[in-house]
Amino acid sequence: MSKRILIVVTNHTTITDDHKTGLWLEEFAVPYLVFKEKGYDVTVTSIKGGEVALDPNSIEDKPEWKEAEEELKSTTKLTKEHASGYDAVFLPGGHGTMFDFPDNETLQYVLQQFAEDDRVIGSVCHGPAGIVNVTYKDGTPLVKDKKVTAFTDSEEMEMQLDQHMPFLLERKIREKGADFQQDKNWSDFSVRDGNLVTGQNPQSSRSTAKKVIEALEA
Repeated sequence: MSKRILIVVTNHTTITDDHKTGLWLEEFAVPYLVFKEKGYDVTVTSIKGGEVALDPNSIEDKPEWKEAEEELKSTTKLTKEHASGYDAVFLPGGHGTMFDFPDNETLQYVLQQFAEDDRVIGSVCHGPAGIVNVTYKDGTPLVKDKKVTAFTDSEEMEMQLDQHMPFLLERKIREKGADFQQDKNWSDFSVRDGNLVTGQNPQSSRSTAKKVIEALEA
């Protein structure tokens, strides 16, 4: 039986009136292809379903990404039924996730089920916005006392988008009791703590996906 991976992506498209956002393509396409190369069965969902908008700054003309991009033209809407039947869930980033991941009841429910079952949860860059509010059923934050990384506050400030975010991701993860780990800005850095896998930025997309595979095959 091949492993089944659930990928959940953002549908949010604006930071300010003149600053468009969405899914960061590399953070979806690279892990998607890594999982497919491994022979895994991948299901792509989004918060609202339908076509997924890409962050304009992330669009690259890479023929090898075309298969992944096709998946984004018509995604299934995430439902509570997606909480079962999968070995791992993966959350790519893009600034859009900061707006529609943290408080989405369906996503929070799905991730809590994965956490309770100790199934693999992976996320990269702003994708960890989806896990900051996740708790176990007893109220303990998912990230408490775990090694976690994500897009850092200094990377956000370098992009000059910190003032437009609903919160700063690194700061929020630290507030939830995580052992936040990071490397230099824009360096490939990912960390695995048991079945929780996180990556710092777009450059970490491949290494994060590979650590998800390590966790699945452990």
